[in-house]
Amino acid sequence: MNSTFQRTGVLFVLSAPSGGGKTTLCAGLRANQDFVYSVSCTTRAPRPGERDGEHYHFLSQEEFTRRVEAEEFLEYAEVHGRYYGTLKSTVIENLRQGLDVLIDVDIAGAASIRACGDRFITDSLADVFVMPPSVEELRQRLERRGTEAPEQIALRVRNAVAEMERWYEYKYTIISRTPPEDVESFRAIMQAERQLTRRYVNTP
Repeated sequence: MNSTFQRTGVLFVLSAPSGGGKTTLCAGLRANQDFVYSVSCTTRAPRPGERDGEHYHFLSQEEFTRRVEAEEFLEYAEVHGRYYGTLKSTVIENLRQGLDVLIDVDIAGAASIRACGDRFITDSLADVFVMPPSVEELRQRLERRGTEAPEQIALRVRNAVAEMERWYEYKYTIISRTPPEDVESFRAIMQAERQLTRRYVNTP
């Protein structure tokens, strides 16, 4: 029998509290990028070295608002007076072409994606929470950065503890260890999700 198996893409959604290892994990995954890394839209100004379409899609507040009203975002949020969002059309286009998509978002963003109401999106979804091994380890990671005052670190830890209480909402949880181990764990999830029978279509 001559037939061809075609697979739809997997939407990998990654969340972690501040200091949980998300940024390092994304960098490790992108070293061997066999997926599309979702580029978010934002209303903040570009920072030195940032390029439109590569780091972010830089939009005016008016354009961002127009897209919100047109329901073009899969998820969006306001952070420190600036808006960030993921375009639904780009994600869906890649998934339908069989390309996996990786999005890193906060707890609220992940919840919005789960509740988006689009069956194709939710069927494609594989959400992953990266959990620090302990609150104390999280605190030490933030302190090692050396970029924030003690009161800022304390605030981040309090926020992180609240976020960590929602780990059970995710399909997968990775207990963060070393960066190479975290990448290996995430890669194992990616490989398993790519083999799910329901993601394949057998065409004559």
